[in-house]
Amino acid sequence: MTAQPPHPFPAPPPEPEAVQRPVLQGLYGPFTISRRDELEVLGYRLSLLTAALALAGLLLQWQLLGGRWLWPWLLPLLAGTGLALRWIHIYLRPLHRALQLFWLLGCLGLALLALRAGPAAMAASLTTDGRWIWAVGPLFAALAGIGFKEFFCFRRPEAIGLTLLLPVALLGHLSGLLAPPLAGRLLAVAAALLLVLCLRKLPMPAAADVGDKSVFAYLESQRRTATA
Repeated sequence: MTAQPPHPFPAPPPEPEAVQRPVLQGLYGPFTISRRDELEVLGYRLSLLTAALALAGLLLQWQLLGGRWLWPWLLPLLAGTGLALRWIHIYLRPLHRALQLFWLLGCLGLALLALRAGPAAMAASLTTDGRWIWAVGPLFAALAGIGFKEFFCFRRPEAIGLTLLLPVALLGHLSGLLAPPLAGRLLAVAAALLLVLCLRKLPMPAAADVGDKSVFAYLESQRRTATA
């Protein structure tokens, strides 16, 4: 990624002059973590936590009460994932855009599934006709991409578990190599790992998720030079 996208948060009020934020040394120069950066990181973490809770709630309801009327869980799942991808800090813009595209395709696939099968029968259609994985799979590919980013940056075991289990469960069901109950259990483990990942991130300093802002500035200057 090059430059960060326009900020959705309103500009915070100026900080008192007495507040001196530490200057960090990046690969291409010094930088500071602003209040706006901190708000974006908080938005990212809370959005990802919302998605994790929604996915866990959906799978728990599916296991205990059956697959009817699971669609209300999809709303916070889609919103949380989309907002997390809005505020995530990724150096490579093409990768960031690809994850956002996967999220959008997954949203469209779920909407198509709801129209074809009806909201109450979405889970049953996924179970009986694995071809629907092609429609909804991009959403989980976006979540797996977030997991990969978290593992790449922080080497958290729950992040690589999430990255591997989501595609294994979905592709296993799609190919018929995994029975639906086993695929469902793998998804449940992935949801639990995502929740653990989110909870472990909450107390981390904001600078950890912001990354090296000098790299963003350098990549943006390179992009502007290339397009000038």
